[in-house]
Amino acid sequence: MNNSISNWIDKILDQEIPNTVVAFCFNLYEESDGSWAMELVGTERFDLEDEDWACNELTDFGSRECLYNWEMECEWDEALEYMVKELSQYLENGKYAELLKSKDGVGVGFVDGNIEILHTK
Repeated sequence: MNNSISNWIDKILDQEIPNTVVAFCFNLYEESDGSWAMELVGTERFDLEDEDWACNELTDFGSRECLYNWEMECEWDEALEYMVKELSQYLENGKYAELLKSKDGVGVGFVDGNIEILHTK
């Protein structure tokens, strides 16, 4: 696992998580010329049949002011595939893996696209 991703997640989640958060979504953004960014939001809803659950944001845990940025010359689907792999590894042995998995679901995707579900309870 990429240590900078792991360190970023650890930093973002090192706080009190509201009890009303039922799911987590890692939102990806295409910046420009091979630049990508990611934020983490907590949502009040999770539904495998309705991807709009990720729009029911309660908090961004301050991640919008502290985006994870990376450079990668690729298409959007390759950037998503890369982050699915990295986040899946974090869910296996990251510092806050159990916290993430304690909620109803964890997803990742571009804000204007489909969400890949990484974990459900």
